[in-house]
Amino acid sequence: MTNKVADSPAVTTAVSDEGGMGYLESLPRKVVIVYIPLAIFLFVLLFPFYFMGILSFKSHEELYAYRGLESLWVYEPTLEHIKHLLFETEYPRWLWNSMLITVSSTFLSIFCAVCAAYSIERLRFKGSRYIGMSIFLAYLVPPSILFIPLAFMVFKLGIFDSHWALILTYPTILVPFCTWLLMGYFRSIPYELEECALVDGANRFQILTKIVLPLSIPGLISAGIFAFTLSWNEFIYALTFISSAENKTLPVAMITELITFDQYNWGGLMAGALLGSVPVAILYSFFVEHYVASMTGAVKE
Repeated sequence: MTNKVADSPAVTTAVSDEGGMGYLESLPRKVVIVYIPLAIFLFVLLFPFYFMGILSFKSHEELYAYRGLESLWVYEPTLEHIKHLLFETEYPRWLWNSMLITVSSTFLSIFCAVCAAYSIERLRFKGSRYIGMSIFLAYLVPPSILFIPLAFMVFKLGIFDSHWALILTYPTILVPFCTWLLMGYFRSIPYELEECALVDGANRFQILTKIVLPLSIPGLISAGIFAFTLSWNEFIYALTFISSAENKTLPVAMITELITFDQYNWGGLMAGALLGSVPVAILYSFFVEHYVASMTGAVKE
């Protein structure tokens, strides 16, 4: 009788709960194991943004006056750095250049990645696996090696110092990873859905646009966020292929235009960096749920 009670499902569940996450039910353990590490992680993660924020609103006198721990607070806030950045420099134009180039290269890369990933995973032609592996291996090539032959092509095409120089070269570093990511996501979609659509008379383009892509929205959002972030922060190609100040992107312009000789306008640099991180933060805040779902390969029915 005792053995039967010990072997019952209720007792087994209780024992497994005690050995699983049940040890977190007590408050002291939860504080030590969960809350304190989480607080340390948030502090390390958010402190750079906090420091950029307070430096953006400090006056020049307060900015260069070291007061120990008092430097971590603003006593006389001012908007002179942001005003100088927005109205006395080409910062709005640099922001527009970055947005235009980033959005254009992201859409172009996603289009190419969707076509490549669908062809490799769903059409099942001979050698598709080797092609998929070679596309992913192309992502491992450092951009610092690729920009030399790409620079030769940019000069030959006559698009140097224009937006097209970056719009057409950014996909070389975006398409491989986006294709590899979408290949894994397309692989999780049941083949029976396509077979039923083919029986009903649908062609491949209709299957792609009406079945595969709607089911792959989290994967498309994940690839789009990756492409947008990488294009927004890219530095080597933007520095090499753009020379005029009015066509520069935000990361390059802040380093080359806001720093004069050995004088660093830290207030303007921090304000520019803080404002430049807003578009990426907004993008993540709106699509973070889809981004997490795509990382797990989930398909919502």
